[in-house]
Amino acid sequence: MWWVLLGLFLLAVSLDLSVGSVSIPLKEIVTILLGGDPEVETWRAIVLTFRLPKAITAIVAGAALSVAGLQMQTLFGNPLAGPFVLGISSGASLGVALVVLVGSAGSWERMLSASGGAAVVLGLVVLTAQRVRNRETLLLLGLMFGYAANAIVTILLHFSSSEQMQSYITWTFGSFGGVTWDRMAPFVVTVCLGLLVAYLLAKPLNLLLLGETSARTLGLRMRWLQFWTITSAAVLAGSVTAFCGPIAFLGVAVPHLSRALLKTSDTRHLLLAVTVLGATLALYSDWVAQLPGRQVVLPLNAVTAALGTPVVTHAILQRHRHR
Repeated sequence: MWWVLLGLFLLAVSLDLSVGSVSIPLKEIVTILLGGDPEVETWRAIVLTFRLPKAITAIVAGAALSVAGLQMQTLFGNPLAGPFVLGISSGASLGVALVVLVGSAGSWERMLSASGGAAVVLGLVVLTAQRVRNRETLLLLGLMFGYAANAIVTILLHFSSSEQMQSYITWTFGSFGGVTWDRMAPFVVTVCLGLLVAYLLAKPLNLLLLGETSARTLGLRMRWLQFWTITSAAVLAGSVTAFCGPIAFLGVAVPHLSRALLKTSDTRHLLLAVTVLGATLALYSDWVAQLPGRQVVLPLNAVTAALGTPVVTHAILQRHRHR
């Protein structure tokens, strides 16, 4: 199974680097990556300046969202829980809305404002997690934070101009193409820190599969686990939203797909699987978004929703059948 996942990942990387407004043969892609001279010199700039950072962004973002989704589904015991159920995406969207709809904003301003909005909601959620014991209550409060942020965004949209509204809507489509080489380091480092915490929490999260009461009996400190799991998932989801916009469905669908492929719910095994599979599906989504070619690129969120909806629907039906 792992060889299949690796093969699918390498195929996704090849397709994402070779397909676009200009099709580049795979042989030339390899030549460029190895430092050789391609047949057409402009291909080097296309691959190294645009497509390679976009592919790396897709890999990092897909892994981050999928791991965050697995953490949320395990923590809350809810198959529909994703990395944005705590309102992190809505907080980031509010931050972007404030700078885009109130005045013009460049890509750096959008990233900083999205990070700030996500951080504010993260702070509220973390403070709430220290006071609330019940997981379901915390989940509902997170959803309320998200609804409140979305309400403010809607009000801002109502009073914005058509150009400002279009700028914001374009951001909500999501894109892996906005992270250039000068922005890659902070993005990758932030995600890697979130992934490190997630991997360290794999064993404690596994105890929750036995039930919250049994986990507490075995010595699990629930508030400690809630705090670090929420912090890790929020950092992963918030950083992706800040740099790439809100990317839907990957965080919800990939954990279900990984469970079906590995036939296990063991978090320690699933973490590596969702990391690889999330990166792979993000690359395929980016490839599908570029299939029309030339100047037409499909909205990334539409593609991820189209790919993720059947997986989530199947998971819901399976859960209902088992019950």
